Amino acid sequence: IQEIRARGALTIVVAEEGDDAVLPYADHLITVPATPTLLQPLVATVPLQVFACELATARGNEVDQPRNLAKSVTVE
Repeated sequence: IQEIRARGALTIVVAEEGDDAVLPYADHLITVPATPTLLQPLVATVPLQVFACELATARGNEVDQPRNLAKSVTVE
C-alpha cells in the first residue's frame, strides 16, 4: 500500500471496525463488522458492490444496462 501511495494513488481500504493499524495507509476507509477470518470475504462483498455501483453512477455509466453484454434475461 505504501508503494501505491508513493506513486500518488489514493487508497481505499476495507477493514474491520476497531482496526486502527490501517489508518495511516488509508485515504478512504470502509469499515465492516468484526467477523471470523473465513467469513470476511462475504461481509466485505456488500459494501464493495455498493461502492462499485455508486462509483459507476457518479461516472455516468448505466449500471442496469452494461455495455458489451452478450446475453440478457428479461422477466415479464
